[in-house]
Amino acid sequence: MRQRATRDQQRLDSGAITSPKDLENLQREIVSLAKRQGDLEDIVLEVMERRESVQERVAELTERVSSVQGKVDDATARRDAAQEEIDGEAASVTKEREVVAGSVPDDLLKLYEKLRVQQGGVGAARLFQRRCEGCQLELNITELNDVRAAAPDTVLRCENCRRILVRTSESGL
Repeated sequence: MRQRATRDQQRLDSGAITSPKDLENLQREIVSLAKRQGDLEDIVLEVMERRESVQERVAELTERVSSVQGKVDDATARRDAAQEEIDGEAASVTKEREVVAGSVPDDLLKLYEKLRVQQGGVGAARLFQRRCEGCQLELNITELNDVRAAAPDTVLRCENCRRILVRTSESGL
């Protein structure tokens, strides 16, 4: 556009065009080209300003992504460490369970395993303050009297959920 405007201006200045109508058309074209060039320059400036703001936004978002990624990496590391700790505890508890299970009579262990499967993983529940912690129901007075009268090595079961009741000093007897 600039080259065309320069070429037209040179033709106008050279005096090669003698027709007044052609001169007038050439002048209008030069003015039109100048106006068009100004409009295009305004558009270019606007695009450049928008580009700068977009680049700033990209930089800001990139920084935020880096920050969030750092937090994700930290959380992942903590999760992995916790998982390792849980795995270690599970292995330790499994070993302890094997030791304890070795000292429990076979018929009681079979009953416990059967109840555990039936009751969704909990085969025995603590009797705490006259309440079965398996079903969360309080034992009635008759059931409590039966528990009090039973020998310490007697296997007692909850009348409601049928789990094995484990008596402790906090049983409320």
